Amino acid sequence: MQQAVMEEDASYEPPTYTYDEVFPALPESVNSSPTVNQLGQWNNKMRIGSSVVTQVFRVPFEERKFDHSDKFGEGESLRTCLKIMQETGAHIETSSSKDQSLTFLVSGKQNAVLDARRRILTQFQTQAKTTISIPKEHHRFILGKNGTKLKDLEKNTATKITVPSVNDTSEEITVTGTKEGIEKAVHEIQVTSDEQSKQACETVSVPKMYHPFITGAHHSIVNALMTETGVRINVPPPSVQKDEIIIAGEKEGVMLAKERIIAIHDDMQRNCSSVSVEVPKSQHKYVIGPRGSTLAEILQTCGVSVEMPTNESSTVTLRGPQTKLGYALNLVYEKANSCKATKVEAPNWIHKYIIGRKGAKIRAFAQEFQKVHVEFTDKDIHIEGPCDEVERAQARLQEIAQELMSELTFAELPVDPKFFKHIIGKNGANVTRMQNELGVTINISEADGSNSIRIEGNKEGVQKAEQKLSEMVFKLENEKEKDLIIEQRFHRSIIGSKGEKIRDICKMFNQVQITFPGPVEKREVVKVRGPREDVDRCAKYLMNLVKELKECSHQLQVPINKEIHKFIIGRDGASIRKIREETETKIELPAEGEKSDVITITGKKKNVEEAKERIQKIQNELANIVTEEIVIPPKFYNSLIGAGGKLIHSIMDECGGVHIKFPPADSNSDKVTVRGPKDDVMKACQQLRELTSERQLSSFTATVRAKPQHHKFLIGKNGANIKKIRDQTGARIVFPSEKDEQKDVITIIGKQDAVEKARAQLEATIKEIDNIVESSMTVEPKHHRHFVMRRGEVLHRISEECGNVSISFPRPGVESDRVVLKGDKESIERARQRIEEIVEDLESRVTVECIIPQKHHRTVMGSKGCKVQYITSEHDVQIKFPERDATEESNTMPAEGQQNGEVEEPPVRRCDIILITGKQENCEAAKQALLDLVPVTLEVRS
Repeated sequence: MQQAVMEEDASYEPPTYTYDEVFPALPESVNSSPTVNQLGQWNNKMRIGSSVVTQVFRVPFEERKFDHSDKFGEGESLRTCLKIMQETGAHIETSSSKDQSLTFLVSGKQNAVLDARRRILTQFQTQAKTTISIPKEHHRFILGKNGTKLKDLEKNTATKITVPSVNDTSEEITVTGTKEGIEKAVHEIQVTSDEQSKQACETVSVPKMYHPFITGAHHSIVNALMTETGVRINVPPPSVQKDEIIIAGEKEGVMLAKERIIAIHDDMQRNCSSVSVEVPKSQHKYVIGPRGSTLAEILQTCGVSVEMPTNESSTVTLRGPQTKLGYALNLVYEKANSCKATKVEAPNWIHKYIIGRKGAKIRAFAQEFQKVHVEFTDKDIHIEGPCDEVERAQARLQEIAQELMSELTFAELPVDPKFFKHIIGKNGANVTRMQNELGVTINISEADGSNSIRIEGNKEGVQKAEQKLSEMVFKLENEKEKDLIIEQRFHRSIIGSKGEKIRDICKMFNQVQITFPGPVEKREVVKVRGPREDVDRCAKYLMNLVKELKECSHQLQVPINKEIHKFIIGRDGASIRKIREETETKIELPAEGEKSDVITITGKKKNVEEAKERIQKIQNELANIVTEEIVIPPKFYNSLIGAGGKLIHSIMDECGGVHIKFPPADSNSDKVTVRGPKDDVMKACQQLRELTSERQLSSFTATVRAKPQHHKFLIGKNGANIKKIRDQTGARIVFPSEKDEQKDVITIIGKQDAVEKARAQLEATIKEIDNIVESSMTVEPKHHRHFVMRRGEVLHRISEECGNVSISFPRPGVESDRVVLKGDKESIERARQRIEEIVEDLESRVTVECIIPQKHHRTVMGSKGCKVQYITSEHDVQIKFPERDATEESNTMPAEGQQNGEVEEPPVRRCDIILITGKQENCEAAKQALLDLVPVTLEVRS
């Protein structure tokens, strides 16, 4: 069924059919006897029709709102239409006519079309405002129940209507919108008020073609009639396709006004003739005049109404007395030909110089030629206005354009985008300096695959700027960038205090740029960029510097009694300063408030050892310091040191701050060194011997055997099971390490009764674990990747939640859907249920396409993909961006110079489609989040 398209504001009403027309009776049922329908004749009342309606409406050139795009259908206008389509669900098609008017075709459901139409007119047509005085008691009839009538009126007229609140005594209703919309809204409001008026109200049906003769030019006749009779006469405006004229007021005045209107209608019906003429569509606006002033002038002068076509037709109809038609026709042709349009050839790049800074020059031009309209297009300048004015304006613009073209020129340099930041300089310093020195304009463009630098200005300045930029590009192309791996701990030493050292290095290699990673970045890559030879020499120098820093970074910690520190420092720091200077080391002492007595020495190994000896010599000279060695079996070291060294530190603090040093683990030595004042050393040695004897008493050992694969069940989550046994018995349980040969032997250490209790508990647990069973389930191979990706993160989580069940998926490349589960029966069942829930969730996932132009993908992704990662985690979806396709991008550029201002919608490219996978509602939310990140660009022409 083909939809009919109605012009202007008439909405499309789909044809309706009865049930019997859509489903006719079969042939054999014709002769059957009629039956009585017990349910009533509801079949005959059924109506079937399409829910889709279509509206076509036009925005005249003089009422258009302009964005700053070169053509309609580009820039902000295109984005506005797309946004309205998304918000309302209606489909919008647009076109631009030769007379620069806009035509919109909107289709969809009734409410969606009306909402879209209102939004379109708000965005694309200039808005006006008017007020109408309506008695307060009639306001509720205009509002309707819960304001529904007012909302419908706003949708149908595409206006905003403001009715005073109940507490407000004002009777004025404000209507905001387009001229036609305001006329319709005011008409409907007056009709509603007249219907509710207690005074007389009459409706006179007069064909629409005669309404101009009743209203008169500038409403002169109807206003005079209202003044004479004291009634209110509501004539539908030209945009409302109604014949009824409503008269309200005192009964006598209403009847008199009705008689006058009928008399005017009868007179025009007898004497009225019409004639149709062809006037080019582009000249219609001259016939209409600003806001219809020319039509009103012809009506006032000749008494003839001029009807302009609402579609693309060029036929104009004149209606009025036969004797006046000739004169009116002359006026129509005179007005149509009163203006002309021409153009001035001027390249696009010269336009901004004609317009001037902030439009200063074109404003001066407009003051000189006030009746001329000037429009700048891609290829030339269009001029429109009275004939003599247009000719003078054309000559003036040609003179200006030729003068500018003789003085100015431009040049373009193809440049790799990676050099742009070096050419621009920090905060644009390089480009700004060149522009100020040479008096040129430099534009750097990276859009649509056109990577170039454009220079505009006087010929000499452009030539010098081109030469300088070419030299700069040549130099950048011959530069070298080298990455040096330097540990982050050396960065501060190389840079120096407030950057002093790195500035000295930069002076040595003044052609080289050295870039260190920021303090937040945990990277060790230092970039060196510049001429090849200079980069190599600078890199060699830096690496030698790093080598020296490594040699000087040997560090040693020396424990010295706290009371000796002041003698090591010396008076005014003389002693410590002397040691530092003579040994070339860095010596750091703990602050006064710290409990630590350790002095840290940093420098070359040989120098560090020398500084250590000199510091210890001072201590030995000033105090009765002794060193004792006691024999302790290495197996007791860990128990003597204690968790985190707490036990050994408590002994050291209790014994006057002595220093106790255990031999390294790989030395196999059983000698422990105790150093400090003699009495304190003796006390510490005594405590160590007592603790060793106590540990020997509690060193009973027993072993149990358990399969290695069961160890993790014995240990429990985060060691919970084994910790429980330790707390209950006081025994220490040691599991075999990777180096042990007997992987199934578990060792228990402690007092005999504690060891026996721990062994009994472990054996009971092992017996339970031996009851572990193995089961399997089926999972489609297409879902396997979800479980094993990210190093099996999902599997680890399920295993932890379900009693450490072992879950094994087939290896990659093995075509199998069998998944093996190992553990106790209850845990296996929980794991199986959890896996099935995840599979069910994966089956319900969908993939949604999100179309965003490829040039915005980097912006949408954000720095290192941070924005996309946030959307992925926030909405629990997977987002896949397409591969970049520069060739396809360049081949799908919109064509320029299309006729009649028509713009074809570009096809959707593969490289613009972003795929979102997840649940339907999550995908839609993620899609909207991506679209919200697309930047909006507004081009402002000065």
